[in-house]
Parts: sequence; structure tokens; C-alpha cells
Amino acid sequence: MKQATIRNLHRDLGYFYIGLIISFAFSGILMNHRDSWHPEKYTIETKAIDVKLPSDEKDITEDYAKELGKTLGIDDKMRRHKVDEGKFKISFEKHDVEIDTKTGKGEIVSYIKTPIISQMMKLHKNNSNWWIYYGDIFGISLIVIAITGTFMISAGKFSFKNRGWKLALAGIIFPLLILLFV
Repeated sequence: MKQATIRNLHRDLGYFYIGLIISFAFSGILMNHRDSWHPEKYTIETKAIDVKLPSDEKDITEDYAKELGKTLGIDDKMRRHKVDEGKFKISFEKHDVEIDTKTGKGEIVSYIKTPIISQMMKLHKNNSNWWIYYGDIFGISLIVIAITGTFMISAGKFSFKNRGWKLALAGIIFPLLILLFV
């Protein structure tokens, strides 16, 4: 391929995907820290509750969790429930409930989705067929952008042949070391 063709391909793919690259990068950073804070949603109310739970954990079923949600005034679609490490947790679309199984004390946290950020984070979670194919095309395009970038400067001390390959090798080795040792 000619130098001009490589530059044009690199430039045009970069321009076409700039919005998606920034969205993925930004939402990826947020998702990396989702265990520390919830960028996708924010709390609008926290309410203390005191509930009498069944003494046998086997009686804390999905139906029980749905009924308890209604009793607590939660008019929301239940997503999941679990009893783990002495806590009964129910996750609804707009509420989270957590109750200590021994004391019955707990709280309801009501939240709403963070505008724009929650939509961007869906990019990482979406698994519809059309998005999967678009994501595949995007991934292939990123590979093309990376490869054509190695040919952008063909000669001189900053070329891939003289300097770039060392940085590329370091960029490959670093995440491999993290995966192996962390």
C-alpha cells in the first residue's frame, strides 16, 4: 500500500470512530471503578427499615422477595435477590434493599440513572445482535488504525522501524505481566 493510502485509511477510520472511541474509553474508566462507586446511578433517598424475616433462609424465595418489595412500597421490577453472609439483598430496577438476617434491620436505597453516563455504560453491556456485529467491525477497525499507525512515519528516528517497535513491544508486555502476576 502506498503511504498516502495508509494515512488516508488511518485518518478516516479515526475520524469515523472518534465518538465511539471516546465513549468506550470514558465508560470503560467508569466501569473499572464501579465497585468503589456507582457512576451509572445515584442515590436520591435512603430509608431505614425493620422487617421480620422468616427464621429459615429456605423460606426467603423469589416470591417472598417480590411480596416483601410490595409490602415495603416498592412498585418496581425485581431483578434478583440473594441471602449471603447474613444479609438479604433484593435488587430492583430503581431500588436496592439490604436487610440483616439476624436483626431484621436494613435500608432501602432509591436511585435514578445518571443521565448520559448510564447510556454510555450500556455500550459495554449491550449484547443485541446488531451491536455485536457493529462492535466486531469497530474492533477490526481499531486493529487497522493501530497497524496503519505503525506505517505513518516511514523513516527517521521516530519511525516504527527505529523506535516504535520498542514502545509497541512494551505496550504488549506490560498488560501480559499484569495478567500473569496480579
